[in-house]
Amino acid sequence: MSREILDIRAYACPITYVKTRIALDRLAPGERLEVWLREGEPLENVPRSAEEDGHRVVGCEPLPSEAQGGWRLLLEKGEDVRGEII
Repeated sequence: MSREILDIRAYACPITYVKTRIALDRLAPGERLEVWLREGEPLENVPRSAEEDGHRVVGCEPLPSEAQGGWRLLLEKGEDVRGEII
């Protein structure tokens, strides 16, 4: 199973999910995307938006201490409810 890494810690909402959505669009269903993001709005909004789009949140944990305030979000690309690959 493939896993891409996307670092969006330098961005603010709503660009954080725009970049995540673009990265997810490049993956096949079932592939995983590891997203590095900041706490606060990005950590609240990106997982919620991904689930609303039919993807699965596999896990979420703090990044190692050298990336203070950063989080690792693991998403699995799904298919949307209309049956289209998203």
